Amino acid sequence: MKKILLISPFPPAQNPRLLKEYECLKANQFDVKVLYAERDRWAAAFKPIANTDFILVGGAYGSFFYYLTRVIHKLLRHVLPLAYGYDKASWLLYFKALSLRADLYIGHNLATLPIVVKLSKKTKSKCGFDAEDFHRNEVTDDQSKAEFIIPKRLEDEYIEQTDFVTAASPLICRAYQSIYPKLNPVNINNVLSIEHVKTPIEKPGQASDLKLFWFSQTIGRDRGLEVVIKAMGLLNTTEITLTLLGSITPENKTYFDQLTCENGLLPNQLIIHAPVSPEKIFELACQHDVGLALELDSPYNRDICLTNKIFTYVTAGLAIIASETTAQKAFLLEHPQIGKSYSIGKARELASIINQYRKNKNLLNATKVYSTELAKKTLNWEKESKIFMALVEKTLEI
Repeated sequence: MKKILLISPFPPAQNPRLLKEYECLKANQFDVKVLYAERDRWAAAFKPIANTDFILVGGAYGSFFYYLTRVIHKLLRHVLPLAYGYDKASWLLYFKALSLRADLYIGHNLATLPIVVKLSKKTKSKCGFDAEDFHRNEVTDDQSKAEFIIPKRLEDEYIEQTDFVTAASPLICRAYQSIYPKLNPVNINNVLSIEHVKTPIEKPGQASDLKLFWFSQTIGRDRGLEVVIKAMGLLNTTEITLTLLGSITPENKTYFDQLTCENGLLPNQLIIHAPVSPEKIFELACQHDVGLALELDSPYNRDICLTNKIFTYVTAGLAIIASETTAQKAFLLEHPQIGKSYSIGKARELASIINQYRKNKNLLNATKVYSTELAKKTLNWEKESKIFMALVEKTLEI
């Protein structure tokens, strides 16, 4: 039985792509283990699978060892080679992985790229890397900043040494291909399993309310939420609500409460929901009408990525309203019956689309049905996983 080690500096609750790969590989009779570290309090609360396949390094969040390893990283990060010091958990992941010999190492997040390459060289095995983002432009487009320079160094040194690269959108694939012509990255969309598909809740024709939904790991400023609240204010109705699912600081909670008030909305029109386990997101989302994909077009990564939001909304049977990043506009042009797009930052344009769905329940219901059918027939992990498995089997020469 071939052994595969999946490596991430984040726990599975913050990396659904990794969790889907784990489940797929297990179902196909591979010996799979996951090596990970913890980062945020909310994610540490969710332990998706309590078994020995999931191996934590760096200590549980909040423990003495957790803080000790971070102090050690601060002391050594300017001494350690970049490959072992890029992330707080990099060196821990590498040294622990040495004891978990595998036929294939797959890295998630840029911190693991040099790790899987070094492991594969040392053990004469294979390695792959999942580029969920275009990492050099993940934080900034300013090429003079360390947030660009350091990821670029890692990519330039290691990415062409992998046996395969997957990416989370066609445009991320294209971006890497343009820099590394020999790379041939394979697109694996952030789709979900058919088992999560929800039957859309039909909105009665006489209903005048509309429920908007958005989620992320954290709720923060300058993520497109301000324009939604402004658009709701322009419509001058109390029958539209906005639910935000994610972790939020007290400062940002106050900020959004004030913004809601300033735009003439009632306090109960903004609903903030604490994080839930990944599988429960669908149960919450399907109680709404419209899913919001509000990506901005800067830095460049945001313009070309396709986040799991869109695919979650499709799976949950929601209509979609998406900002016109290059990737999201192309996606809705390919699937025009599941939603509408608006120009980034244009509150009146967004308000007009929201109002269409509020007033035209036939349009809303039909759009929700199209989303569900697309999830069942095309945009699901059962289909996408076949691409992933073919890549793994080719790499391992099975």
